Amino acid sequence: MARKPKIGLALGSGGARGWCHIGVLRGLAALGVEIDVVAGTSIGALVGAAFAGGRLDALESWVRGLTQRKLVSLVDPSLRSGGLVEARQIETMLGEIGLAARIEDLGLPYTAIATDMETGREVWLNEGPTFRAVRASVGIPGVMSPVRLDDRWLLDGGLVNPVPVSAARALGAEIIIAVNPNARRYGKFWKPPDPRPGFEAWVGQILPDTLHKSLGIDPTKPGHAVVPNYFDVLTTAIDVMTDTIRRARVAGEPPHVELNAYLNEISVLELHRGAEAISEGERIVRANAALIRDVCALG
Repeated sequence: MARKPKIGLALGSGGARGWCHIGVLRGLAALGVEIDVVAGTSIGALVGAAFAGGRLDALESWVRGLTQRKLVSLVDPSLRSGGLVEARQIETMLGEIGLAARIEDLGLPYTAIATDMETGREVWLNEGPTFRAVRASVGIPGVMSPVRLDDRWLLDGGLVNPVPVSAARALGAEIIIAVNPNARRYGKFWKPPDPRPGFEAWVGQILPDTLHKSLGIDPTKPGHAVVPNYFDVLTTAIDVMTDTIRRARVAGEPPHVELNAYLNEISVLELHRGAEAISEGERIVRANAALIRDVCALG
């Protein structure tokens, strides 16, 4: 009987769009794909940790229950910590869903990708505290404060390796399925006027009145600003940067299967839109089912 090849997942960055990873994992399970190792960047590190630790059901329940109102209650503004928020609730949530406190205790080999703020180098976190590793990997610059871990200040891993194929291969994967939450059907990174109803109003609840006005956000006029505001510029810049880096990395380190989610109508910060992203994740697995079965040698 032929030996089953070791299958690895490379789950990419993408903020709220990365909830699509949950749908991808559901779709792969339905096809009978058994994952052996997981590498994740940013939101991919968060979902990947929950999967590796056997807590995907609990994470999905939390994501589907996340509303704008609940999201506001989780935010901890802090302008003195290198970001707009400290995002400590990410670590709290990981504990509440029952995830193992140390990476070594997860059920599958796992690596989270972060960026060393001092050197700009890629950091692979595959041992030590799970919650801090995930929080470091998801640290969107300009939004979340950096994390101090092992005498290094760490930023979002998407700055250096948005879809970590190389890390999955280093974990021993012989077949790699990569998931990119940031594919663009029409090639546009920003489309004025902003079509997101209520987004500015949501930001207005989180930030002090003087601050959100200084950022160019008017919560009394949701969805009508033509001039890019702070979050438009920041998230678009991150999208452009990570797309450029992803293309270069994937060209040199191609996966066996690349799944591209089309979610550019969802901002990286709209974490309450998880149901849409999960649905897209399930869709892209169905659309690529024949290829996945063939590559993974499924019956």
